[in-house]
Amino acid sequence: MRGKYRALKAMRVAVMIAVFLAVIGFVVMQLWNWLVPAVFAGPVVSYWQALGLLVLARLLCGGFRPHGHGHGPFGHSWHDSRERWKQMTPEEREQFRSRFRERWGRGCMPDRPSESKSE
Repeated sequence: MRGKYRALKAMRVAVMIAVFLAVIGFVVMQLWNWLVPAVFAGPVVSYWQALGLLVLARLLCGGFRPHGHGHGPFGHSWHDSRERWKQMTPEEREQFRSRFRERWGRGCMPDRPSESKSE
């Protein structure tokens, strides 16, 4: 009995995913065909091309691995980063800032007049 229930549930999930992808593909196709030819004089795309664009965008922007809620692009939450920052000594913070500036430039991380206000 339990096996039939699981199979039925799996089929429902598969159907819901298929419907979701069909709707999203249709929406992407409609938006593309409404905006791109008029704004950029670009080509009109078919439904399958729109699904291909979705897959391409997903690959380029995020891959297919799941991302949890509240997590940053490097796999840890912003809260974890804040906690690590609070646990650093002033020397460790300055070392982090200098390495960050070397890599990304001075304009990316402004100097703070006092550390106590942000903690």
